[in-house]
Amino acid sequence: MIGVLSVLILILIGILISYKRQVKDICRQLRFLQECDSNMLITTEMKKGHIGELAELLNTLLKERKKGRADYQKKEQMIADIYTNLSHDIRTPLTSLDGYFQLLEETQEENDRKRYIQIIQERIESLKEMLEELFTYTKLQNGTYELKLEPQNVGQILKETVFSYYDDWAEQEISPQFEITEEPVWIRGNKQALRRTIQNIIKNGLDHGNKEIRIQLSRNEKQMELVFQNKIEPGEQIDISRVFERFYKADKARSKSSTGLGLSIAKGFVEKMHGEIAAEIKEDWFCIKISFPCETCLSD
Repeated sequence: MIGVLSVLILILIGILISYKRQVKDICRQLRFLQECDSNMLITTEMKKGHIGELAELLNTLLKERKKGRADYQKKEQMIADIYTNLSHDIRTPLTSLDGYFQLLEETQEENDRKRYIQIIQERIESLKEMLEELFTYTKLQNGTYELKLEPQNVGQILKETVFSYYDDWAEQEISPQFEITEEPVWIRGNKQALRRTIQNIIKNGLDHGNKEIRIQLSRNEKQMELVFQNKIEPGEQIDISRVFERFYKADKARSKSSTGLGLSIAKGFVEKMHGEIAAEIKEDWFCIKISFPCETCLSD
């Protein structure tokens, strides 16, 4: 009997020593992770039992900390990029404003003064649009930001928004081609977000298109589709994988008044409304397609 007890005691002592060794090893690994920037996870000889469970919980916390740190660094880099690009984008209109204010002070001719005032107003409006783009983009990056979704008539919003660009198209001698279904197209969305999305895509076509624009709205039993197409120069280089990235500009020479956030904002709004947006090149046509799945389509 004494022999059996002795064996059991020795086994328990061995287990305790092993547990102590594992705990010390975990503490050593945690100290290392505390002092060093490492992606290492906790390892133990005991994969099961309380020690294994402890290691698993610690590794879950380490992974969450790593993800949180990566997200923080990503946001920090985004803010740095925004400030860098914003300072570059506003430098030209600010310099221009300073020059026109000087001309306004030096000029006595009434017609010239009126012209300078009009130019100054246009430059200020351009700056306001840039800042509004920045504010909207930053807001969309906030994971807690949500849109109020209500039944919306996409066809009606599309027609209203398109009509507001009549003068812009006339000025550039563009005659857009429209193909809009006669059926009512209802989705659960946000009116301001839909309008802003359409505006940003139209502005992109005006800035980068080649005098030919097509807009199509259709629906079937499964989904609705809104397609924007604008003609591009043969062989024009557009990186489709990057068109929705912030600050991406395929043609910098023709987008001096743009922040490069327009399509990124459009993508953010569409996704907040549970839709999808994609871009492609088809035979010298740059196409943007927006779709909403059938569960967001409402009965007529």
